[in-house]
Amino acid sequence: MSAVIRTPGGRISLRVETRPAVVAILLAVILVVVMGITLTTGEFELTVPDVLRALVGQGSTKADFVVNTLRLPRLLTAVLVGAALAVSGAILQSLSGNSLGSPDVIGFTNGSATGALIVIIVLQGSMTETAIGALIGGLVTAIAIYLLAYTGGAPGFRLVVIGIGVSAMLLALNSYLITRARLQDALEAQSWLIGTLGHQNWDQVRAIAFACAVLMPTGLAYARKLSMLEMGDDTAGALGVDARRARLVLLTVSVALAAVATAMTGPIWFIALAAPQLARRLARPSGPGLVTAALMGAVLLTTSDLAVQRIFEPSIVPVGVATGTIGGLYLMWLLVTETRKNRA
Repeated sequence: MSAVIRTPGGRISLRVETRPAVVAILLAVILVVVMGITLTTGEFELTVPDVLRALVGQGSTKADFVVNTLRLPRLLTAVLVGAALAVSGAILQSLSGNSLGSPDVIGFTNGSATGALIVIIVLQGSMTETAIGALIGGLVTAIAIYLLAYTGGAPGFRLVVIGIGVSAMLLALNSYLITRARLQDALEAQSWLIGTLGHQNWDQVRAIAFACAVLMPTGLAYARKLSMLEMGDDTAGALGVDARRARLVLLTVSVALAAVATAMTGPIWFIALAAPQLARRLARPSGPGLVTAALMGAVLLTTSDLAVQRIFEPSIVPVGVATGTIGGLYLMWLLVTETRKNRA
């Protein structure tokens, strides 16, 4: 079921699917509520008016510090990273035609981790250099997997299989790098590998916001072509889509979003895997559903981060622990569901 929205005069019209739109609104409301709880609760509790005054620069010194220095950068990073990972996963799952097609399963995340570990352990680089290393590692890994999987027009299933193999090799390499590192470097590397939002500042918020502002509109612009690619390259070509070019652009967007997100926070597992599938099951869109996936990713990551902050307070628990635990359970459920579906 869908509705058509037209501008006065009818010169511009937009078809909006009703169910995905309702789900998107509900997810946006949940996200706002979670953001409000995150900003107002904690060791230093605030009211909503206190937060609003701090946001516009009229709050007390303590409220301004708590909101604008401690909580808001972490919260916005969670929103943007969750959305970026979810959109990355949604694109990859559509391209591969496989619900396991996500950056953390295929190997892009492990590639980013390898780049970061090389900077931390071998080059003793700074946090900024570590982020750059993670970005380069993810992009190089993606290029390698793409060349191996799509030479000769291989199907999406091959992308998943080759990606899992590359991911396993990179995981072994990462473990080797840690075992050969000095104790302090190994501790720093292991801390980064868990995935955390605990040390975010406005520089990181601006970096991930810029990446999302550039990459997500590109992904949305190609959403219709992505829907056609789901029907096969031959069908997409018959409908006027340059399948090879569209696939390359979409894969670049997916990889860049995952690499930048990982560079900002370290590997945060299973958001890219679970968020698109949960959003698709709720919204049932006719296309890839990138908007609902982005909102679901933001909700999952902000909720997970809020949980680890409040449940384990005053202990510091990285959000990657929560997403890894939840994601592991989700992965088992997904595998059981897919097995039963194939048997049927």
